[in-house]
Amino acid sequence: MAKKKRPQKKAITNRRARFDYSLEDSLVAGIALTGAETKSLRRGHGQLRGAYVTVKNNELWLINATITGDVSIPIDESDKTRARKLLAKRKEIDALIAAKQQGRTIVPLDILTQGRHVKVRIAIGKGKKQHDKRETIKRRTQDREARRMMR
Repeated sequence: MAKKKRPQKKAITNRRARFDYSLEDSLVAGIALTGAETKSLRRGHGQLRGAYVTVKNNELWLINATITGDVSIPIDESDKTRARKLLAKRKEIDALIAAKQQGRTIVPLDILTQGRHVKVRIAIGKGKKQHDKRETIKRRTQDREARRMMR
């Protein structure tokens, strides 16, 4: 008997991160959540728009990530954007702290809900200037036109 394929869930991504930052290496970290938050994220009720990672007491914290509930999953209004602790190895945390001290930003890219645990992919980034963003748009447009001409 063939296994049934599960429908692909929409990934929760931070689409502005790749546009606003030039990203370097990324890593996957766990996230401390409540049961209702986990269920909501698995259903796709979350946003990373405007979210960032900060360091407090040598620990990583995810700030401004929005997790909304629905009728069956009540999440209090104050808990929707609360700070959530990220779980990573000490060596990884120290590397991120060192990058943060050099003036880089730690940006959340995706929330991964495929496996047993909910995880966050974070990356070290440097903010792009306005002319860099224009260059990115121009390059993307040229690539799109080149692909269209190849067809």
